[in-house]
Amino acid sequence: MKKLITGLFFVSAFSLFSSCYYDTAELLYPGGLNCSGVSPTYAATVAPLIQSRCATAGCHSAGVTNTGGPLTNYTEIKNKAAAIKTSVLNGSMPQGSTLTAEEKKTISCWIDNGALNN
Repeated sequence: MKKLITGLFFVSAFSLFSSCYYDTAELLYPGGLNCSGVSPTYAATVAPLIQSRCATAGCHSAGVTNTGGPLTNYTEIKNKAAAIKTSVLNGSMPQGSTLTAEEKKTISCWIDNGALNN
């Protein structure tokens, strides 16, 4: 009986402390994300940002097998654009660091503008 109670305690404690916190874009940017006047391009702004902050060793570099997979070229990034935007806006990515509000806006606005290969 003691083992059962102890086990239940540890399971409930683990569940409590391992839960995730996710904000929505609406909470992070009340009134919406304003992309007027922002025209990020893939080549000049988005690719360098993702290469330096996301496609690093052990995260989203070539050959990784994690859930997000590699983000090393336009096709990989474009195919995961919606997930990238969600992860960037809710702060779950990049792991171990944070993007500035301007970096988040750059990625989000590029995606909202069609995620063009420009």
